[in-house]
Amino acid sequence: MFGLVPFVSHNDLSKDFRNDDVFDRMMNVFDEPFFSGFRTPDFKVDVKDNGESYDLTAELPGMKKEDIQLTYKDNYLTIGAKNESSNDEKDSQGNYIRRERSTSSMSRSFYIDGVDESKATADYKDGVLSVHLPKMAVQAEPSHTIEIRSL
Repeated sequence: MFGLVPFVSHNDLSKDFRNDDVFDRMMNVFDEPFFSGFRTPDFKVDVKDNGESYDLTAELPGMKKEDIQLTYKDNYLTIGAKNESSNDEKDSQGNYIRRERSTSSMSRSFYIDGVDESKATADYKDGVLSVHLPKMAVQAEPSHTIEIRSL
């Protein structure tokens, strides 16, 4: 079975307007962030069920393989990434005039049970993480025929 773990913010919960009046709906605008640049960056993930396996493709442009962490624990696959970038300008003597750095981290979790962890693989190339998760082989219940006697 596969399931997404939703991230629900306080603002998403307040979008149910059945019990709110018009004034409350207008005031919800002030709960939203003023500048969307303060939001945590995220990344896109495609999930495909191939019958015998799950394949996930995550777009992580600009990330290095060393900055990506992939874990599978308690039926949750977690993809985590940390990005550090800098914008340096130097004068002719090598002294910094300006030096700026930014760090961001992002994470996505997916509930996936019935995965054969020992056969899971992952590849990272050109900003795309590909994860292959084979499903455990389902063993059929041994059938037992019960003989019907005549009385």
